[in-house]
Amino acid sequence: MLNELYHSLDPVAFSAGPITVYWYGISYIVGAVLTGVVMYRTQRRWGLGISVDDLMTVVIGVVFGLLIGGRLFYVLFYGNGYYFEHPLEILATNHGGMSFHGGLVGGIVGGVLACRLCRLSAWTVADLAVIGAPVALALGRCANFVNGELWGKPTDLPWGVVFESGGDVARHPSQLYEALLEGVLLFIVMQALSRRKPLLPQGTFMGVFVAWYGVARILVEFVRVPDAQLGYLFGGVVTMGQLLSAPLVVAGVALIVYALRAKRPQRDYLEG
Repeated sequence: MLNELYHSLDPVAFSAGPITVYWYGISYIVGAVLTGVVMYRTQRRWGLGISVDDLMTVVIGVVFGLLIGGRLFYVLFYGNGYYFEHPLEILATNHGGMSFHGGLVGGIVGGVLACRLCRLSAWTVADLAVIGAPVALALGRCANFVNGELWGKPTDLPWGVVFESGGDVARHPSQLYEALLEGVLLFIVMQALSRRKPLLPQGTFMGVFVAWYGVARILVEFVRVPDAQLGYLFGGVVTMGQLLSAPLVVAGVALIVYALRAKRPQRDYLEG
């Protein structure tokens, strides 16, 4: 069933003359908008008063940071020296190549800068952002599936998919595994936590998000084929994705512990 679905899909959403729009690009835009909607609705439920204009400023800052950070991390950690020999290819994002870990770092930097501009509490905004971010992650992974990239190892399970770039063999649709773990399930968890009374302190949601993603990514990497230019590291033990995700688990748990001990209440704007 999944195999038939995949082969019925086209990575190109539509074309108009020289302009070609891909579902991958649409997933970024729709994901950003939906994340902003979830952030706004959540902060209203929390009794905060962040304006729509300030919230959109933050979303734009996060998106730019995500795109820049995601691309740079991919070039540095997954490029295996290719981009140093072909520097102009760094700008060829239409050929694929984005790193979640770099996107996370870049998104945080872009968000913090936007929060300073609007005098918003960066900790609360970060918590709001990760409550909505799983929606964007799910859409992005579904777009990876449509593109036929980041597929998994061969499988004889009934939901295996034959990807054109993966040879004439059914493979794990690891993109959809990630969409489920990092997107759907994480969104449900974050929604449940965001409705708890009393409200969880600043940093708690960010910690849960980072730790959950790290664990989910490490698990999926066991059935996902690593990037061809890197393969398995340290004698076939781990992948680059697992190597970069392990610190996220530690950082996420540490952030949860710190947040629960500090007990800083959620707030919108900085005083003064």
